[in-house]
Amino acid sequence: MDPDGVRGFVPLTWETARPLVPELALIASTIAYGATFRLVQTALKDVTPVGFNLLRFLIGAVVLVPLALRTGWQGPSTADTSYRRKEFLLAVVAFGAVGFAAYWFQNEGLKRTTTLNSAFITGLLVVFTPLIETAVTRRPPSRNVVVAVVCAVLGLFLLEGSTLRLHSGDALTLVCAVLFAIWILMGGFLTQHFDPVALTAGQMVVFAVLAVPVVAIGGLGHVTARVLVAAAVTGVCCSALAFTMQLWGQRFVEPARAAVILQFEPIVAGIIGLWVGERLGGAGYAGVAIILLGIFVAESRSWRAPRAT
Repeated sequence: MDPDGVRGFVPLTWETARPLVPELALIASTIAYGATFRLVQTALKDVTPVGFNLLRFLIGAVVLVPLALRTGWQGPSTADTSYRRKEFLLAVVAFGAVGFAAYWFQNEGLKRTTTLNSAFITGLLVVFTPLIETAVTRRPPSRNVVVAVVCAVLGLFLLEGSTLRLHSGDALTLVCAVLFAIWILMGGFLTQHFDPVALTAGQMVVFAVLAVPVVAIGGLGHVTARVLVAAAVTGVCCSALAFTMQLWGQRFVEPARAAVILQFEPIVAGIIGLWVGERLGGAGYAGVAIILLGIFVAESRSWRAPRAT
């Protein structure tokens, strides 16, 4: 008889569980992101979207920059040694600019739509990620990606109340999903060359610097107690900790699969939205179901074990 009582059973040890750690890091980061959707939405009643980002990322930078200075900017030992400090700075600026734009559009959209809509439309990044990857590599999209795009369009149509007109908040959030897809692809590439802590700290500094002129022109709003609480929570838990965990996890998980794992964010945010009393109606829930189906179909191939040859 098999000594473990079950043929083929492999006890869970650190050695067997270790390959799952990057995925768990990504899941943990998405829980932090999703759980703060409502918190940010409430804060945006008092402060401007870019003003909130300025406060949030300043706090995150203050927490993380000292650690980044100690750990250094270089990535894993297998990284291309031709990447020098100048390349790192250029990478941080480009990475930070895309991320800044994504969060700006997300907050502008979140100010004009519901937590539920924002969560599930942001989730469409999992469809855009392989599409953008296809455009970059110039390879035709696979059938599962085509099916996922159809599901995404149909789901968004139902979510919008069966109309071809996007509400302003949802349209802004849709742009945010595209930008986040680009951001994820960039993160998957850059973490192969640079330290994730340094990348996170550097991009937060870029976020804050880019926010200053926008706030100077458009204003900051009213910095109330709930704004400070939301900025502190997201600055430390989401920006400093979750960003770093996400980028570290992306070092070991390909971008398309990482995009799928990051879908825990809209699920968590959707649960929070339901908890606070938001409802979508029959067509809206059908749209969400179809969007989630598209998300699953888009990257279902990532979860399949390769066939033996």
